Amino acid sequence: MSGGEVAGILVAVFWAILVSFLAVALARLAQTLRATTKLVADVTEQAVPLLADASTAVRSAQTQIDRVDAIASDVQEVTSNASALSTTVASTFGGPLVKVAAFGYGVRRAIGRKDAPAKPPRRTVIVGRTLSSARRSRRAERADRTDRTPRDKKD
Repeated sequence: MSGGEVAGILVAVFWAILVSFLAVALARLAQTLRATTKLVADVTEQAVPLLADASTAVRSAQTQIDRVDAIASDVQEVTSNASALSTTVASTFGGPLVKVAAFGYGVRRAIGRKDAPAKPPRRTVIVGRTLSSARRSRRAERADRTDRTPRDKKD
């Protein structure tokens, strides 16, 4: 055997080993591709119903948002109408009602001065005992005189 033949045999052996490794790698790659294909098919089977449910939920949510938007616009309109009504009522009845109330108060004060009942006698209690009625009446008279204002003295 010559050196060329030995070299040819060595190249053939290395070539066979290399082809074997490539065959094993391709077999494993094929197995991985089959598993990936199965996984994609399973995900697709589960994803299609989920996407349909999500689409239905989004449509329902959009319908509800449209309803809420309509309600909100109605509430805004009612609020503006109530505000306008409140302003109208306040401007129409506010001033006259204040004047009527002031007039009524003045009338009551005027009537109250003419028909003012006599002040009830004051009772003075000193450490658990009551003053005699004579002392009480003198004290009440003095208090009445000091309570009067100069305008009251003219009456």
